[in-house]
Amino acid sequence: MSDLWMWLGNLTNSKITALLIFFTSFVVIVLYVYSGKKRKARLESYKDIPFVDDHDKIPGSSAGSNKGDN
Repeated sequence: MSDLWMWLGNLTNSKITALLIFFTSFVVIVLYVYSGKKRKARLESYKDIPFVDDHDKIPGSSAGSNKGDN
């Protein structure tokens, strides 16, 4: 076990190990997000949110639905 820590303690090896861990995590997250058709459709519907002026037009949002009730 101490040999493993010595190997990871070498800066060259730890950089490669960190790169592999983060790249694998990134690929898994991207596959998770874009694998389901429902999830993909929901995320694609969010792409226009910065351009929407009225909060009532945001898909799945309940914010602003009681604006005129005061």
